[in-house]
Amino acid sequence: MIIALIAHDKMKPEMIDFAKKYKTILKKHSLVATGTTGHKIIEATGLNIRCFRSGPLGGDQEIGAEVANGKIDLIFFFRDPLTAQPHEPDVSALLRLSDVYKIPLATNISTAELMVHSLE
Repeated sequence: MIIALIAHDKMKPEMIDFAKKYKTILKKHSLVATGTTGHKIIEATGLNIRCFRSGPLGGDQEIGAEVANGKIDLIFFFRDPLTAQPHEPDVSALLRLSDVYKIPLATNISTAELMVHSLE
């Protein structure tokens, strides 16, 4: 399974904790991530992750293109609902593509944990 990992700045610590907690499950899959998130997870866990650009620099769009091309099976996108994002249109487009192509997407830790357990 190809899994995308994305997190807004204030959510990166939560994403890193999630990746540490579920490292043994995640390492069985191909992982991709937006740039900053991916590099921070690699640094904290040693997981093998293919990194795209940072979200605000087009990484969300790059992952969206992967979704549209059938190259993503699951998305963990820890969004910060209380902070305006300068690249919000890119975020909205990625969420829309997830719906169009029926790709499971978790935007918070509770949903992510339910989904990651389904991978066991």
